[in-house]
Amino acid sequence: MTPPTFVVRLRESVDWAPPWLATLIVFGLAVAAALMAHVVVVRLVRGALRRRDEFWRALLVRTRRPARMLTVLIVLGAVAPAAPLSPGATALFQHVMLIAFILVMGWITMTALDIGAALYMRRYRVDVSDNLIARKHLTQVKILRRAVAVLVMVVSVGLALMTISGVRQWGVSLLAAGGAASILVGLALQPLLSNIFAGIQIAVTQPIRIDDAVIVENEWGNVEEITTTYVVVRLWDERRMVLPLTYFLQKPFQNWTRESAQLMGTAMLYVDYALAVEPVRRKLEEILRASPHWDGRVGVVQLTDLKERTMELRCLVSAAASGPLFDLRCEVREKMIAWLQAEHPYALPRERQVLHRGEDWGREEEARPRGASAPEPPRPQ
Repeated sequence: MTPPTFVVRLRESVDWAPPWLATLIVFGLAVAAALMAHVVVVRLVRGALRRRDEFWRALLVRTRRPARMLTVLIVLGAVAPAAPLSPGATALFQHVMLIAFILVMGWITMTALDIGAALYMRRYRVDVSDNLIARKHLTQVKILRRAVAVLVMVVSVGLALMTISGVRQWGVSLLAAGGAASILVGLALQPLLSNIFAGIQIAVTQPIRIDDAVIVENEWGNVEEITTTYVVVRLWDERRMVLPLTYFLQKPFQNWTRESAQLMGTAMLYVDYALAVEPVRRKLEEILRASPHWDGRVGVVQLTDLKERTMELRCLVSAAASGPLFDLRCEVREKMIAWLQAEHPYALPRERQVLHRGEDWGREEEARPRGASAPEPPRPQ
């Protein structure tokens, strides 16, 4: 194959120098020309994209280094025949440049993927109270971005390896034979592939999203990160639970923020039968109106059960999210107990004893605090 005219002229211009010096001159001129060409092209493209889409302007800035490297690789591969190298050395050098070119193109593709994901997520805010739509898109973008990044990496490395004849022939013969080695490779990749497909399924169906409040393995926490193969749950005490993606497709779990962050919770009270329920309702309404955690939706008191010695009152309250709901429930319990102790001490749970003296009278005696004297029983007539 006849080399291009500029390669022939470059080779003739360095015939006077020793081979090592001629090689340095050729490659040095190639690198200098590539850097100058990159500067000119970047300025022209920047001027053309000044009023265009933000994605292309960001891509131009973020890929300046890999684009410069890509230009150098192309020019070096093109001028390699002008250097006084043996045909084998020239072919090897151009092959290395080709592999580097493929890998740098993968680098640029992943950079473009990151820019597109970041610009897409600018439309949504996660730092607001009603962030369900934002968390939905954030989860999809993160999972799909990682899946596509893995695919780009695999394709880039695969294309690079396919340029090596020995590796390509070994791979073809391995697939054609279908022997034990291919079975072992398939079994080894099964967990990785199953988690990747599980990640894509989670991104589409979304049983969980970023920052969802969930209960897994009897632990409460928030989904902190969803990777290609596992999910990190930040527990309430700052511990992290790491679970495979397949866990959320194969096992039951609770998602408290699946459709909305708003939740309802209960604060149970066990009181004596002597207490009327209506004052408790009024007190709960007073507590909720003064609390910053209440969202104004639900606030009721219900008599849910009658125990052997106490009544069970359920204070049902609501809040905008799981964190405020937990604080509200604690606040209701504390203020209700303080109110009962101060205003209705007789309503606290008590034990009763019936003492029989004689056959014709009985007396019900209430349990007293320690140290209190017992009332004198009535004298028989």
